[in-house]
This record gives sequence, structure tokens and C-alpha cells, in this order.
Amino acid sequence: MAIEAQPESAHAPGGGEPGATPRERGWWMRPNVLTALAGAVAGYYFGHWLGNFIASQYQQVGTSDNNDFAIVIGYAFLILGWLIGLGVFNDLVRQMLGKPLNRNVSLHESGFNGNGNGMAKYFRFTLDHKVVGLQYLIGMLIYFFTGGLLAMGIRTELLSPSYHVMSPTMYLQVVGEHGTMMMMMMTSVIVGPFGNYLVPIMIGSKRVAFPRLEALSFWLTPCAYIILLSAFLDGGFPTGWTGYAPLSIQAGEGMDAYAVAFGLMGISVICAGFNLVVTIICYRAPGMRWSRLPAFVWSMLTTGFLLVLAAPVLVGGMYMIITDRTVQTAFFVNQLGGSSYLYEDLFWFFGHPEVYILALPGFGIVSEMIPVFTRKPLFGYKISVAGMFGVAILSFFVWQHHLFDSGMDPDMRPLFMLTTELISIPTGFIFLVAMGTFWKAKIRLTVPMLFAIALFINFLFGGISGVFLSDVPADTTAHGSFFVMAHFHYTIMGGLLFAFFGGIYYWLPKVMGISMNQRLGQIHFWTMFLAFNSTFMPLFAAGMLGQPRRVFEYAANLQTLNDWVSVSAFCLGGSMCVFIFNFVMSTVVWRKKAPQNPWNSRGLEWQVPSPPPADNFEYVPVILSGPYEYGDPDALPVADLHPPAGVIGGALAPAGASTGSEE
Repeated sequence: MAIEAQPESAHAPGGGEPGATPRERGWWMRPNVLTALAGAVAGYYFGHWLGNFIASQYQQVGTSDNNDFAIVIGYAFLILGWLIGLGVFNDLVRQMLGKPLNRNVSLHESGFNGNGNGMAKYFRFTLDHKVVGLQYLIGMLIYFFTGGLLAMGIRTELLSPSYHVMSPTMYLQVVGEHGTMMMMMMTSVIVGPFGNYLVPIMIGSKRVAFPRLEALSFWLTPCAYIILLSAFLDGGFPTGWTGYAPLSIQAGEGMDAYAVAFGLMGISVICAGFNLVVTIICYRAPGMRWSRLPAFVWSMLTTGFLLVLAAPVLVGGMYMIITDRTVQTAFFVNQLGGSSYLYEDLFWFFGHPEVYILALPGFGIVSEMIPVFTRKPLFGYKISVAGMFGVAILSFFVWQHHLFDSGMDPDMRPLFMLTTELISIPTGFIFLVAMGTFWKAKIRLTVPMLFAIALFINFLFGGISGVFLSDVPADTTAHGSFFVMAHFHYTIMGGLLFAFFGGIYYWLPKVMGISMNQRLGQIHFWTMFLAFNSTFMPLFAAGMLGQPRRVFEYAANLQTLNDWVSVSAFCLGGSMCVFIFNFVMSTVVWRKKAPQNPWNSRGLEWQVPSPPPADNFEYVPVILSGPYEYGDPDALPVADLHPPAGVIGGALAPAGASTGSEE
């Protein structure tokens, strides 16, 4: 049945009339990052004044102009002003005032379908998952390079055991900011850019389940970034990235920035994880069975569950720190009936699943690349999925191996030794799937594939060194040393960041329709891979020789080793400069157009134009086969992208995506 087109309304937009045409406004009249910054500044100063006013009524809180209560209230209003300045609450306020919203106008104004004034939409609160993905990509690169610059400062200080470029206090501030920036801000390094951008396309959906929640999850991250860096203005925090009590309760005002920023990032990742889980479960296209789900989507599903289940514990821990510091609760004050050991349990109950929140998406990315560049089906597809779920489940049962030296009940140590060893089994499943796919394959050593292979090499060293730390006697020897730090960087940076850069080289032709320079990409890979191993491999030896973490003076006989590590770290930083040059020149200056499917992949995301259209698909696709059926001449196409039978006059398929039928 034909539906007549509605005539354009002469009324102003937002009146609620069907077919109303939105009135175009200049970008300067729309909420954007500049109005958000103005709102954040105004909010902080108002909140700080209000906090001081309230604190002055209670003698035990204190009446100084920079007391903890005033700072925390200031940060709370900073966040509120930031969100108001972005226009997050605009639609909500209109509805509360009884002003009906025209769906077309609302989506247009928010950039839901990619509309907007060119680059301006990337600086606004937009609801297009592809725009949010690119916002996340640039944001995560900024956070990563900020943390990297802080790391260069650390290695500069460690060039000499006796000559110092920083004071002890400043060194602790830099170490804390570096660790917190990397572990807090980089939690969404793959979930944010690749998860938000690619998952809806990979499952055949036109959108995510909750577009506003998705946009909110990103825009909380720059706010957390600003708050975290503001700790330098208040003397920083001396606790490192873990924020252990009771030191976190006794520390200066910079500790407030740590607790608020970390808690804010916890809320951000909860929103992101919940949105991904609902999207994957409920928005799969017809025919997208569980057995046809790409490995990357499986990794996002398991990671989403980890975020939703683990991050609330972190947020609760940060809330307790804030109340202990501001209104004299005693959650972590031993003298008043609290327990500083409770904080360690809360933190690591999130902190160890977080390791796999970072690792699982990396495994998902390389699992997408390996079949493409070996031209073979993914070996043991179901085993790989089982491994991801096994890792996700067991990650909640290993957190106390971080506390072997914290006075825990000795009878509990064997249990956590066992669970820590057991988690290597599902992790091994993922390794075996990759090795089985490599077996007798004709591997194309493209730049993305080089990063994929490097992930397994680095993660293998991280996993082997982790076996030592799961054993109580060995952990007692190595605890708090550079051995632990080297293990941690091999596991996280050696796995996650190599997958992250591989994903950029692999999917940038899809996202922007342009290719990065492959020669520069190879230079970036080899300098990064060699410098990374040259940086962190010697730190295993430094740790075994007794060099502690977070201490800027060390034994003189370790200077040569530390000088080697520092020079290697500077080379590692130089490799990032190669990437920046390649990325900026390729996307801004050279702009070499990429073929629609340069890797000849069967993935559903590669079956649509590059970059993808506003709605991803003109019609809701029907999935016909799996994404890894390489080498099978009888394999069906991945999906039918043509209009379904019975559609007349180009009518669109029903809005939203159907849930894939289960097997």
C-alpha cells in the first residue's frame, strides 16, 4: 500500500507536526564542546562556592577555601555543567515542558543519521554510532599519547640513580597520573572506537539500542580527562593508579580528582557495556544466528558483560573514598571500625576483570584479521567463543592473587593460586585457535597482520611471566618490583595496543574510505615491536635484581640496565610519532582512496560502501552464511542486501533490526 508523502510544514521545527522540516542553524547556535567547556567552568566555580558555603556550617569538615568537600561538589557541578553545555538534557527538558518533539527534527538536530555541518558534528552530542566511534578514536589517541608523554618523563628521571630532574613528590604524581591515565582512560580503547562503530554494521543493524546512552558514554570521558589532569593543580596523588587506602584517605586534595575521575569513567564504561550487550542480543539482523556472529562481536559481548558486572564495584569504591574524605564516613579507616583491606578487595574485584576487559577485545580484533589474511576459516570457532566466555567467568575468581602480600588468610592462597592457573586454560583455547588457523596457511604479511602476529608473541611472554606471579612464593619475591610492571605491560600494552593499531590499519579504509601509507605502517610496526621488547624485556631482570616500582632512586649497579630501557622507551615513543605522521598525512593530506573491500574480506561490514552510508544499510539485510567460510566454492554470500520481496516503490524495511533466530 502506497503512502503519500506529507507536505512540508511551514511551522517552526520542533512543533511535532508530521513531516516538519528542521530549520538549519549555524554550528555556533548549537551546543558543542565550546559551550560544554563554558558550562564546566561555570559549574565548577558555582559548585566550589556552594561546597564552601555548606562546609562552613560544619566545623568538622573545615572552612578553608580548598577543602575536600568544596572540591568534590565543584567537580559534581563541573560534570553537570559540561553535560548541560553539550545539550544532553535538551530533549528531556522539552518533553518535561510539554513540548512534543518531531522525531525527524530531533534526529536531524542530533546528527542521528550523519547530518550536520561537516566536521562540526564531531564536536557535538550526536547520536550516530559511527560519529561516536570516530569521536572515541580521536579521544583515545589523545588520552594514550598524554599517558605516553608522562611515561617519557618517568624514563627520563630513571636515567640516573642519583641525579634527579623531579622531586620525589613530583615523581609520584607523574607515576600516578601515567598509570591512571592508561588504565582508567584506556579501558574503552577498543570498546569505544571499534565496538561502537563496527558492531551494529557487523550484526546487520542500522543503529545501536540506546543512541543517547552511547553518546553519553563518550562525552563523560573528556570530562574525566580534564578532572584527572586537574589533580596536578592540587598537588597530585601519591597512591599510584590503585589508590590504596589508608593513604588515599590521608592524601591531599589531588586525591579528590582521582576518585571523581575514576568513578566517572566507571559510569562511562557501564553505559558503553550495557548498550553493546543489548544491541548484540536484540538488534541482530534476520539470519544472524549465534553461530554466525563474528568473533569480534563475541569479544564485545563478553567484554560488555564484564563492564556491566565489574565496573559498578569500582564506582562504589570511589564513592566510599569520596565520602571518607569529605563527610567523615569510615569505610576504609581502621581506627573507626572500617577496613583498608576492604578497598583492596573492591578495587581488584574490578581491577582483574579489567585486564580481560582490555585483552578480550584485542583477541577479537586479531580473530577477524587472521582468517582474512590466511584465506582459511577460523579454526575452532566455537572453541574460541568458549575461551572468551571462560576467561570472562574465571576473571571474577582470581582478584586476590594481587593480595598475596596483604595479610590475607593463608588458607585462601591455594584457592586463588588454582583459579589463576585455571584461567590460562581458556586463554590457551584462543591461542590454539589462532595457531590452528596459521597452520599450513599462505599468510599475507600486511601491516594489520604483522600487528596481529605480534600480539600473540607479546601476550605469550606476558602469560608465561604471569605464571610466576600466580605462585605464592614467587610472587612474594617479585611483588612490587619491576618484574610485575614488565609482566603487566606485556599483557596489556603488548596485547591491547598492538591490536588497537592493527585495527586502525585494517578498518580505516572502511571508516574513512582511504588507505594509510603501507610503507610507513611497516616502519611503525617494526620500530614499535622491537622498541617495545627492548624496553620491557630487561625490566624482568631489573625486577628480579630487586628494583622496586614507584621509587626514583635505585642501586647504582642497575644504571646501565635502566639507561638501556630509557633509550628504548624513547625509541618506542618515536615509533608513535611515525604513526601520528602517517595517520595525519593519510587522512588529511594524501587521502588515497581505498577500494571498497581492499582485503577481500567476507565480513558483513565490508559488503557496504566505504565509508558506510548514514543508515548503514538501505534495507535490513538477511544473513545467509558465516563470515569465515574462506576456500569453500559452494559458500553462500554473507548476506542478501537487496530489498525483500513485496516491497513496492522503494519503501523502507521496518525500522529497527530483527533479532536473529537462534539455533
